Amino acid sequence: MRRIIIVFVSVALLVAVNVSCTKSTESGSPDKKVSLETLKQKGSYIMGHQQGQSLKMRQLDTEMDMDAFLLGFKDALKGVSQIEDKDKQEIFREFFQGVRERLEEKQKILGDKNKAEGEQWLKENAQKEGVTVTGSGLQYMVLKEGTGSKPTSTDTVTVHYVGTLIDGTEFDSSIKRGEPLKFPLNRVIAGWTEGLQLMSVGAKYKFFIPSNLGYGVRGQGDKIGPNSVLIFEVELLGFEPPKTPAPIQKSPQKPAATQKEQKK
Repeated sequence: MRRIIIVFVSVALLVAVNVSCTKSTESGSPDKKVSLETLKQKGSYIMGHQQGQSLKMRQLDTEMDMDAFLLGFKDALKGVSQIEDKDKQEIFREFFQGVRERLEEKQKILGDKNKAEGEQWLKENAQKEGVTVTGSGLQYMVLKEGTGSKPTSTDTVTVHYVGTLIDGTEFDSSIKRGEPLKFPLNRVIAGWTEGLQLMSVGAKYKFFIPSNLGYGVRGQGDKIGPNSVLIFEVELLGFEPPKTPAPIQKSPQKPAATQKEQKK
């Protein structure tokens, strides 16, 4: 709930920097063209665009009455309010309770849909030539074998990869970013932790990861919905064991007493 409130409050930036291009609720005048020539204008636009993306990513864009929001924003700048302060807290609580319930219901419906489609897709994919299924349900296909030893779960690996959904939507690519990703293998989704331990350096595998070995019911960002099956083409470029901490230095011991000192 706190995250939702923060996002709603931050949308004030969106309204502030785009107030001149928002349709007036009072005059009904058409949108005004805003120039993006100066650094101030461009920076303001980017800030507003980022806030809009944040709302859309969390599916909150449809929860806002932007005319009412803009009216409240303008009234705050004027130092007036059309709702009594004593009533605001209760209204706010009821409003966000309704928002949360509607968003949770949307997520459940989408999650159930993705789960059913994903399970059917994995069932059919498992029958394809070259696909191996592990005990956990992870599916993989060897595109190219590597040589040498394989990483363990505590090693740090360096990989190139492309991630897609079962409908072909690409949600991430280290290749497009132009640099490989390096990370400890025990700090990623379970499907990666298990799958990369099957690979040797130089190998390229295709992994089909059930949602319970991926991001589960929570999903990830605005592209990976709840209970989504993930497909990754991964090339293992290298790996290294975890760095061991430097040994603790002990204080130097005093030299043993001489025979003469012992007699004293």
